[in-house]
Parts: sequence; C-alpha cells; structure tokens
Amino acid sequence: MKFLLYLVMFFVLLNGFATAQTLIRNSCKKAAATSPKFKYNNLCVTSLETNPQAKTAKDLAGLVMASTKNAVTKATILKGTVDKILKGKKFNKMSEMPLRDCLQLYTDAIDSLNEASAGVKSRNYPTVKTVLSAAMDAPSTCETGFKERKAPSPVTKQNDNLYQMILIPLAFTNMLK
Repeated sequence: MKFLLYLVMFFVLLNGFATAQTLIRNSCKKAAATSPKFKYNNLCVTSLETNPQAKTAKDLAGLVMASTKNAVTKATILKGTVDKILKGKKFNKMSEMPLRDCLQLYTDAIDSLNEASAGVKSRNYPTVKTVLSAAMDAPSTCETGFKERKAPSPVTKQNDNLYQMILIPLAFTNMLK
C-alpha cells in the first residue's frame, strides 16, 4: 500500500516538473518571437530550468517571479564583482569613476527588481513593467560611462548578461493580460 502511494506521488511530481518545463520552454519561445534581442536557449530556458522556483511555476506570473529573482541574483553578483575590482585597485585610472557609477546603478537596479517582485505578488503589472524597464537601463548606462571616458570596461560581458536576465521577466510581464 505504501509503495502504491509513493508511486502515485512520484508520478504527480514528475508531471508537475514536466508541466513547468513545458511552461518555461513555451514562454521563452513566445518571448523570443516578440523581441529580437531576446536569447531563447542561451539564457531564458537554461536559467529557468535550473531555478527551483521556476520548476514549480504553474503560470506565467510564477515565471516572472522566478526570473526576476534570477535577475536580482545576477545584479547582486555583478555589484560584488565591481566592488571587488575597486577594492583591489586593479583597474585603469580612467575606469574608476565609471566603476563607482556602475555600483550605484546596480544598487538602483536591485531596488527596482525587488519592487518588481512586490508588484508581481500584488498583480500590479503596469508597475512591474515600469520598474523592470528602469532596472534594464543599468547595464547599458554603466557601459556608456566607460565609453564616454574612453576607458575599458572590465564588466561588458556581465552587463550584457544582466541585460538579458532583466529582459526575461520584462518580456514575460508584457505577455501577461
């Protein structure tokens, strides 16, 4: 009898994960079709299929929440990277001011992403779109600071990645009714 119960539970869990995987792949595919900058496999599917919260998402709002948390994590890591560069003083002198600006931009982006999470919980999707769009400006504004000073950016690849990580929940939010 216990065996039968365990077997049923196993198939229920397996079905739940398969459903979430289908939701992830279909949502990423639909988002990619609406935005030429959106990277379907490279980041969307991969980042969500490895996220425990996304694996249990039952709808698109659940994926918005999971992908927003992924973006918060990415922004926090990038902020730590820049802080470490500044503390280690291993950078071109012309890069110091843009690096300091980037720190503030990442802080603001993290705040915006956290506000987006709160907006998803309350189903306030217009606010979610606004604050995700604001957060999405951080990576490009950071890179612009380096270009204006004709300084090399040590975080170009990470900024490109952060941009993509923020684009995911924004694209999903745009798909919500």
